[in-house]
Amino acid sequence: MKYYAGVDGGGTKTGFALFDENKNMLLYKEGPGSNHENYEDGFITPVNVIIEGLTGLCTEYGMALSDLSFTLMGLAGIDHPWQHDKMCAMLREKGLDNFEIFNDGFIVVKAGSETGYAVGYNCGTGVCCNGIDRNGNMLQLMGLGRFSGDVSGGTDIAVKTFQMVYSQLFLNCEETMITELLFEKYGFTRREQILDLVGKIENLESEHIRNFIDFFFAAVNAGDKVALDYSERMAERGAKSIAAIISSLDFSEEVEVVLSGSINIKLPNRPYMDSLKKKAEEYSGRRLKFINLENPPVTGCINWIMQDYAK
Repeated sequence: MKYYAGVDGGGTKTGFALFDENKNMLLYKEGPGSNHENYEDGFITPVNVIIEGLTGLCTEYGMALSDLSFTLMGLAGIDHPWQHDKMCAMLREKGLDNFEIFNDGFIVVKAGSETGYAVGYNCGTGVCCNGIDRNGNMLQLMGLGRFSGDVSGGTDIAVKTFQMVYSQLFLNCEETMITELLFEKYGFTRREQILDLVGKIENLESEHIRNFIDFFFAAVNAGDKVALDYSERMAERGAKSIAAIISSLDFSEEVEVVLSGSINIKLPNRPYMDSLKKKAEEYSGRRLKFINLENPPVTGCINWIMQDYAK
């Protein structure tokens, strides 16, 4: 029996899965985030997270790390060849062999697509748009934060939502119901109190990030103009990214678009999602089949392994 491992590395957590040659998931564990961009020591901590996670996975199942036939990883933050090469080199120094690394957005395609080639649009803590076409060509857009103009990620939404409230309270800009929601949730009575939340958002404290995301979508669903305007901007940017992937790669007439991440599939986001889908079809000029990712993204690792690496 051959054994394979899959790694789904995000900004806040990393999933480790052990599979057998029949694609059965034998064991699943989670560890800290493995995006090197979130750590002051760069790749050092993520490499340790990955090695410790894989070692723990194997040990718990009663095998050694060297017993793995192949490991495939989808890691957030692996956006350039130099990042890929650096991570690979450091993992090899730690004793890991027989593995490959891709940006985490690509395993979304392999986990959710019915054909094996599709566009994946992932909005979690951050954002990325990835495509794999029927010839195996791959392309990633977004994923560089403000440098690639990313919107729709959880951190971005939290910051923009804070800005909406700040603009109303301190700059006398357009009113938004988010201000009332925020004051009610935190029990604030003075505008200066919101400034205490800046550090919590900058430190990516999940409770406060989630609160601001909830404020935002509650306002969108209630028809709040300020929130709706930004929701439309999110839909516009996402739709143009999806269309750009489609125009750059070779797909059949109908293109699968796999949606993943909490922003896309776990939240009450109907107005945003309806707009995204409509704009994506308009900009691409193609029929699109949208698929909400129901399987854990890490299952894309074993699908990919069995397709290309287990021969």
